[in-house]
Amino acid sequence: MKTKSSLLIIFFIVLITSCQNKTINKVKTVDISFIKECLVSIINEANDIIASYDVEIANTPYERQTGLMYRDKLEKSQGMLFVFDEEAELNFYMKNTLLPLDLIFIDKNKSILNIFQNASPNSINSIPSKGNAMYVLELLAFETKTKAIQPGMKIQFNSYD
Repeated sequence: MKTKSSLLIIFFIVLITSCQNKTINKVKTVDISFIKECLVSIINEANDIIASYDVEIANTPYERQTGLMYRDKLEKSQGMLFVFDEEAELNFYMKNTLLPLDLIFIDKNKSILNIFQNASPNSINSIPSKGNAMYVLELLAFETKTKAIQPGMKIQFNSYD
């Protein structure tokens, strides 16, 4: 019995000592800053600009894949413009996206095809373009409703270069 008690005490001493020697590695998080690259304007049927947004451009595979993921803030006057090499039926999702967004699908003629309002953060549900799109503009949720942005309206890009 004495041997079992001694072994049990040694076991607990080793366990406590090994737990104390472990270092905790913390992952350093980095804020992703907004980079103003382009001005996108929405133009109604009367050819009036009804809204303009400073946008970041996502035109590489990596940029398009990550988009606005992991961002915890975006101003109402900001967005992200996804640019694809050619028109296609597109599907987006909100995985790792922390903000609710409106997605505006735009064809090669820069005409709005359809709008998906208030996409839920972190959702893996597919959000389709409902036609061939070449661009997607992401804005904060309900911005399209507030500004009365509708399918059929045009968009215009103005580079800051």
